[in-house]
Amino acid sequence: MNNLPPLAERMRPKTLDDYVGQKHLVGQGAVLRKAIESGSLPSMIFWGPPGVGKTTLAYIISQTLFRPFFSLSAINSGVKDVREVIEKASLLKEQGETLPVLFIDEIHRFSKSQQDSLLGAVERGIVTLIGATTENPSFEVISALLSRCQVYILQSLEEDDLLSLLTKAMKEDVVLKSKKIDIKEHEALLRLSGGDARKLLNIFELLVNAFEGKKITITNDIVLEHVQQNMALYDKAGEQHYDIISAFIKSMRGSDPNGAVYWLARMIVGGEDPLFIARRMLILASEDIGNANPNALLLAQSCFEAVNVIGMPESQLILSQTAIYLATSAKSNSTTTAIGAAIALVRETGDLPVPLHLRNAPTRLMKNIGYGKDYKYAHSYQGNFVDIDFLPDAIKGTKIYEPGNNAKEHETKEKLKKLWGERYKY
Repeated sequence: MNNLPPLAERMRPKTLDDYVGQKHLVGQGAVLRKAIESGSLPSMIFWGPPGVGKTTLAYIISQTLFRPFFSLSAINSGVKDVREVIEKASLLKEQGETLPVLFIDEIHRFSKSQQDSLLGAVERGIVTLIGATTENPSFEVISALLSRCQVYILQSLEEDDLLSLLTKAMKEDVVLKSKKIDIKEHEALLRLSGGDARKLLNIFELLVNAFEGKKITITNDIVLEHVQQNMALYDKAGEQHYDIISAFIKSMRGSDPNGAVYWLARMIVGGEDPLFIARRMLILASEDIGNANPNALLLAQSCFEAVNVIGMPESQLILSQTAIYLATSAKSNSTTTAIGAAIALVRETGDLPVPLHLRNAPTRLMKNIGYGKDYKYAHSYQGNFVDIDFLPDAIKGTKIYEPGNNAKEHETKEKLKKLWGERYKY
């Protein structure tokens, strides 16, 4: 039994029907499943957190379509490795063989030149590329390659998915099915897994191996006693990546500079990509501070640019300055709420026509039928303001933006009340 692969590997599904989760992609009638069943498979990027089955899904796709499966990891592969795979694929094409699937794990770690080396093969259809990434591909994958790929977003597994994995493992695994395992409490198991199936099965195997005999009872206390002390290290490849960045963001949102700089230090010591940290602060500056302090966005942008130019270790000073500034800044999510409300309104009301007075009139015909009529140029009026409605007729007078409860936006609200009267009276 000592020579067996880990439980997560033993339980790796081999068909779409065995695959757990991602029903929005591979469930009956779902978009990716239709593409697989039709045999018309585009190059694609799987974007999602660790342990949700990106590698497994890529392999299942290749096996379902009876196509060779070439796999590279961006961590230890270079341009030379990519070219060797492409040469093998080209030879298969010359021989009239089935063209392969090329899976690249953590494709966001490929440099621009490495990603460039894939372009020709993808364009000519020599390989079907499936890249896996835990990072937003819009930032990490070059636009030329991204435009040739369909992006599919994989989601963290739900509680039912994770519990079904454990049940299946206890029934079918060659080791576990010989034991009598009673899971009295599962909350700690699921919490420590963070929705990561691989991590869940690794934790479960660690627990089972900690007990002698065939009868095993698992409770939350037992899980924490045997597992939690083994999870202190920060793993930038995924294990605690999301937990730490979440704590960092929530510390800044909660105006705690101590928490912010502590979690920042955890990431720095763990070797996290400083641009990833800077990018998340850039998002927070708009999402959680916004117009309560517009300078926050400017500083976060300067931080991102400086980190990109300077690199580590000096960038840790810039990251620290920015994190503390954001943590101690006034907070507002009013702009986040406003765009959310506006998008919801658009989805509810559809494509409402632009009022005639707001339309441009580049031709005489358009002008004659009323385009631009009654539009009033704000700068021609006192205070550079004129009271006309800028929303479609069906929703005119709707208030979408609600200023936040902070000094800066209080001034904004008073100004809006003077300009728009009843709309901002309350």
